[in-house]
Amino acid sequence: MAEAADITLWLNAARSGDKNALDRVLSTLYAELHTMARRHLGGNQGHTLDATGLVHEAYIKLIGRSTAEFEDRAHFFAYAASAMRSVVVDYARQRLAVKRGGDLHRVTELPEDAVGGLRLDEDLLGLDTALNRLAAVDKKLAQVVELRYFAGLSETEIAELLKRSERSVRRDWQKARLYLLASLQD
Repeated sequence: MAEAADITLWLNAARSGDKNALDRVLSTLYAELHTMARRHLGGNQGHTLDATGLVHEAYIKLIGRSTAEFEDRAHFFAYAASAMRSVVVDYARQRLAVKRGGDLHRVTELPEDAVGGLRLDEDLLGLDTALNRLAAVDKKLAQVVELRYFAGLSETEIAELLKRSERSVRRDWQKARLYLLASLQD
């Protein structure tokens, strides 16, 4: 894996509009993105969206930005998790629109994490709506949810990525989870 300094330099170049630098970052971190996508989708067989497709769709979202603003590796992964969330939510919306008109139902639980993969159904759309509400209240909590639930990272990995203590990440995860559960049950 490339040194963090190389990635930071490439991210700075990408921020200045250098698409080749962003390509270098993506190719260097592709294996990690693919692992994140695999965790994200888990055992969702029978769908046309697989881990490779998810990484490629997220890549299109990443390069489609008019200006890349990735300050560091943590910011890049936070945006990648957000891009993957967006792709999966769009995919779930399309599936539901075709399948049953896209009606949402009430979500009554939020698993501790997405081990085994996210279900690409109404629950995911309800969670997305609740997460948007949380982001309006506290972006830091929403980021922890995206990294933990949508990217499948552990509290330890998130703490390392965000340069925060594992304890503060755990607290943020618990607060966010309580907020989301209350929001989903309204």
